[in-house]
Amino acid sequence: MGWATIKNGRLLRLAEKEFDVFVTVDRNLSFQQSLIQIDLAVAVLRARSNRLADLKPLAALLLAALPKMKPGKVIIIG
Repeated sequence: MGWATIKNGRLLRLAEKEFDVFVTVDRNLSFQQSLIQIDLAVAVLRARSNRLADLKPLAALLLAALPKMKPGKVIIIG
């Protein structure tokens, strides 16, 4: 998407126009941003690191959670 340099609130505003769910490993996002005002559900992946090997085991849990996710809500996976 070319959004590598975009940070925090602006990134979420762009994402809400394109996606239904924002997936991140940033555990502080829900404390730093007012997610209630954003038309986007947020999934925080809690893993040992953000390496693919540590995140892959969470994929099935994330897929199972997607249908239940609601805009403005945060779900912790892992």
